[in-house]
Amino acid sequence: MYTPASFREERLDVLHGLVTAHPLGALVHQDADGLTADHLPFEIAAPTPEAPFGTLRAHVARANPLWHAAAADPAQEVLVVFQGPHSYITPAWYAEKQASGKVVPTYNYAVVHGHGPLRTIDDPVWLLALVKRLTTRHEAQQATPWAVADAPAGYIDKLLAAIVGIEIPLTRLTGKWKLGQNRTAEDQSRMAAGLTASHMPDAAQALGALMTSQVNI
Repeated sequence: MYTPASFREERLDVLHGLVTAHPLGALVHQDADGLTADHLPFEIAAPTPEAPFGTLRAHVARANPLWHAAAADPAQEVLVVFQGPHSYITPAWYAEKQASGKVVPTYNYAVVHGHGPLRTIDDPVWLLALVKRLTTRHEAQQATPWAVADAPAGYIDKLLAAIVGIEIPLTRLTGKWKLGQNRTAEDQSRMAAGLTASHMPDAAQALGALMTSQVNI
């Protein structure tokens, strides 16, 4: 990923924070037909000596050929892309628009790329623990959270047999926060205010909040 120095984000807690807030990752790997992407909700675990940038964990359908490819070539490195807040930026928010008109639109965003070997885990105990963690996390915002134990045990066992776990010990984790750092502080504030006050999609509102936090650092 091309990342100018002004847009580079290297703080591990910030990178993990984006993954946690936007857990649907695009896992890109090479198979017999070329590059393939699978879209999966991940959790990210804390760093270890083996995985200095943390470990991504998820599960896939047993019918998904992804896990067969991983088992056949455990050394193959994969890429997982996480998309954070993003939005179109109108040049109307730049001070230079009134001064000379020499401005053009752009697109601002925050993304994280994770790299590492893909491993498969075909273990029902491991899978049940993962599913419980994911469920607890994503149900937390519900008025009456659903729990895995709410379903019959035999039904859950049957579904667990239909999935396979995957994990990626991260050897590289890169972030790009393109938030207008190459423009003046005034322009950054105007962009953040414009996004926050706009009627654009939720991703734009989230980007405005992120830019506001960066401007105020």
